[in-house]
Amino acid sequence: MFGISSDLLITVFSALLAAATVIIIALPLIQRSEKKEKYRAVIEKKRKDLFQQTRDEVEKRGSVSLKPKSATQSLTAMYQLQKIAGDASIKARNLLLAAGIRNPKAPLYYLAARIIVPIILTAIASMFLFNAELDMERSTTFIILGLTAVFGFFLPRILIKNTADKRQMEINLSFPDSLDMMLICVQGGIGIEAAINKIADNVAEHSEVLAEELGLLSAELGMLNDRKAAFMGFATRAGSGAARSFATAMLQAEQYGTSVTKAMRVLADESRDARMAEAERKAASLPPKLTVPMILFFLPALFVTILGPAFLQ
Repeated sequence: MFGISSDLLITVFSALLAAATVIIIALPLIQRSEKKEKYRAVIEKKRKDLFQQTRDEVEKRGSVSLKPKSATQSLTAMYQLQKIAGDASIKARNLLLAAGIRNPKAPLYYLAARIIVPIILTAIASMFLFNAELDMERSTTFIILGLTAVFGFFLPRILIKNTADKRQMEINLSFPDSLDMMLICVQGGIGIEAAINKIADNVAEHSEVLAEELGLLSAELGMLNDRKAAFMGFATRAGSGAARSFATAMLQAEQYGTSVTKAMRVLADESRDARMAEAERKAASLPPKLTVPMILFFLPALFVTILGPAFLQ
């Protein structure tokens, strides 16, 4: 009914192809800018929080003589919370920080989830078992419900631990290169805080997780008086062995006056060797992992291809 010429089709196709090319080229640049904006927003929020925390501490020190009762009550409440929660809250907080969850109320939500999720899953399982009218013994039913409750209790930890492991893998891959660049900056006369801040800004395009952690470390070194707490906080949040070694080396260099460049050079070599050893370990474990897929998917097709014509004849 409507005649469409070939020239119009070629023009429309060329326009669509040009638009797709522009999108493919511009999309990585947009993603890089978004990563940098997110990283800078996290660092800016951390700086504001540290500034507000320092301001609150100064105000409390100034008003401690005027309001001794409120200070006593706050200390009492803190000790009561520590007594109730115990080491569980500290371990949960460290695990959540390693997973990148920095909300102060996150440990409370995590502990509550480990209590609520088993109840919900057990209730769902009991409803299913009772409504299905299956001929099962009572002991079997209790065993199923108990296993469901145990699974629900460990489910939040499994999810958080998987997220923390993925972050640690990403940090371990990018941290040796960051140490090399940091070493070059320190050898050029740049201070350790400025070097960390500069490297965090440069590495944001490749590893957003490491950029955030280095940026937080730079903010804490600039705002906090306790440098040990800043480095140990970075080691806790990063969770990787290279980050812990870096924090320990920096603390020992500041405490004993040793050379920072030598410590960073040794750390860079060790972390690079560890990354290569991990890659070799994964490569060595690949053939056993491929045995079962080859037996299940490759050999049957190969036998059908080779022996099929003989059976047909």
